[in-house]
Amino acid sequence: MRSTEAKNRTSKGDITSLRLITAVKTPYLPDGRFDLEAYDYLINMQIEGGVEGVIVGGTTGEGHLMSWDEHIMLIGHTVNCFGTRIKVIGNTGSNSTGEAVHATEQGFAVGMHAALHINPYYGKTSTEGMIAHFKAVLPMGPTIIYNVPSRTGQDILPPVIEALSGHPNMVGVKECVGHERVKCYTDKDISVWSGNDDECHDSRWKYGATGVVSVTSNLVPGLVRSLMYEGENATLREKLLPLIKWLFCEPNPIPVDTALAQLGVARPVLRLPYKALPLEKRVEFVRIVEAIGREHFIGKREARVLDDEDFISICR
Repeated sequence: MRSTEAKNRTSKGDITSLRLITAVKTPYLPDGRFDLEAYDYLINMQIEGGVEGVIVGGTTGEGHLMSWDEHIMLIGHTVNCFGTRIKVIGNTGSNSTGEAVHATEQGFAVGMHAALHINPYYGKTSTEGMIAHFKAVLPMGPTIIYNVPSRTGQDILPPVIEALSGHPNMVGVKECVGHERVKCYTDKDISVWSGNDDECHDSRWKYGATGVVSVTSNLVPGLVRSLMYEGENATLREKLLPLIKWLFCEPNPIPVDTALAQLGVARPVLRLPYKALPLEKRVEFVRIVEAIGREHFIGKREARVLDDEDFISICR
């Protein structure tokens, strides 16, 4: 019989205190395996930049391109190497409730501090089914629900979140719908993280969001931390907007994969179906780095314009 006891000692408050969570990239070796040396460097750079939590195997981390063995191994590796210095939130969601339950059990068994759960996608369900899906995973530990209708094809409407908000493991929502939805939850004392980097400053300071789950912080963690901690700063927001717009010029994680390769932090290896941004966009990135200041970006090498033949596509 499956135990429903919490498998870790992380409290709900330990997670709701996080202002900056990075949806961390997963780097690869040319043979298709994880490049754990590059991954560990990336996590260390997040910690040094003031990031408080990481989403492992999320959209940016390409969890949808991993086997569950790879997925749980990477969560366990992150906990073992960095779990005392940063909160590890494993993306163990699935459109199959049974699969989500099993993966979440495994994630908490290897020590993750919280789970991230998306609503069932493609094979969409009813409101009642969505609530039942989340109720099946909530008993295992602290949980953030992730609402991104542009990817799932179905919005998690406020009545669903409100129905779940009384559960002791319901931490809050990563919300991608926008400011008004953020305000809807903050007015009800439900913790919410902006899932949109271009909106996160205003969501935090004008609409009461707890913080952000960020893609941009992979590259400039210190600047995104300043955006979340140092009060309203329209100047910094405007400074970062060209980078943020570039990072979403094609579907995430294509641009951040390309950027980390250009910075020399990750090898220029992409798992299909992702392909690097075209040359003109790679040139534009170097200009953006120069405008913001290379010292704000992770890595030690100068940003380079890589050639098409520098990139390797793998299907493992």
